[in-house]
Amino acid sequence: MANYLLLHCGAAGSWMWRPVERLLRDRGHQVWTVTYTGFAERRHLNSKDVTPQTHVADVVNTIHFEDIEDCIIVAHSYSGSIAPGVARQVPDKISKLIYLDALVVNEGEATNVAMGFMNAEQADGMLEMVQRGEAPISSGVADMQRKDAEQNPYRMSADRQQWVLDHLDEMPMSCGLSPVKVGAGSLDKPVEYIACTDTIMGPMHERAKALGWPVHELDGDHVVLVGNPEGTADLIEQLSK
Repeated sequence: MANYLLLHCGAAGSWMWRPVERLLRDRGHQVWTVTYTGFAERRHLNSKDVTPQTHVADVVNTIHFEDIEDCIIVAHSYSGSIAPGVARQVPDKISKLIYLDALVVNEGEATNVAMGFMNAEQADGMLEMVQRGEAPISSGVADMQRKDAEQNPYRMSADRQQWVLDHLDEMPMSCGLSPVKVGAGSLDKPVEYIACTDTIMGPMHERAKALGWPVHELDGDHVVLVGNPEGTADLIEQLSK
C-alpha cells in the first residue's frame, strides 16, 4: 500500500481531492491533503506576501508534523510549481512524484509566465503593484472559471459541476506572479506525468516530454479528478508501482 500526499490546484483546496481521496483510502492507502495558505478554508490568510514559497512551506510542514514517510506526491495543476521546492527540502520523505495535468515551471519563472498569460516584465510589474497595494491581492481566477464553465461545461454530471463551482474561491495574486525558486528541471526523483486530453495544459505536456518524463494520457478535462475519480485513482495506483 502507498502513502499519498495530494496537492490541489489554483482557486481550490484539499476539498477538490475528496472523491479520489475516498477511493484511495478505501483501497487501503494512506492519504494526506493540505490546503495552501490563502485558499479555501484558509482564505482568511490571503495577503500580498503569499507566494509559491509560502505553499512549499505549507507542504513541508505537513510532511513534518504528520510524520509522513516514503510518500508519493500527486500534484494537480498549480501544485506543479510547488512540488520541486518540496522535494528539494525533504528529499528523504518522497519516493516519487506524479504530476496530474500540472504546471511544469522553470527556476526563476512565474506560473503566469509559464502558461503564457504574460511575459516576465509584465509579471514583475504587476507583482510590484500588488506589493505597493495598487493592485488586488486576489487573482479573480475563480470567477473566470465559473464564466468559462457556462460556455464549456466540465465533463461531469451537472451536480458534480455545481459542487465544484460552489467551492471555487480566490487565490493570492502573488502566486502567479512570483518566480519559483526551484524549477521542475531540478527534480531527481522519479516523475510520472498524467496529461488530460481536454485541457489548456498542452504546453505543459510538451515541457514534461522535453524533461524526459513519461507522459500518460487520461481522457478527461482539467478537473478529471472530480469528473472521473475512478479513472484518476486507477492511473495513480498504476503509476505508483
